[in-house]
Amino acid sequence: MDKNTTTRRNGAAPATEIDTSGAPQQIVADVDMSHPAVDSDPRAHTTADQNRIDFNDPTISGSEAVEQNLKAADAA
Repeated sequence: MDKNTTTRRNGAAPATEIDTSGAPQQIVADVDMSHPAVDSDPRAHTTADQNRIDFNDPTISGSEAVEQNLKAADAA
């Protein structure tokens, strides 16, 4: 199935790329980005430091991730 082929169930083509957030980039034509339930800018009103912290390690807690990232930033 190429990137322009849609799935039979939902009409959306499968994702072929991963976003920087780690989410698959899948274009869904009928999503209204101005709808209140859709967050089109989830990193708005955050700092660069907040966005640098990686919480994607399932073996540690969120507070441990913050602590490790802050220590690494101080060492740099």
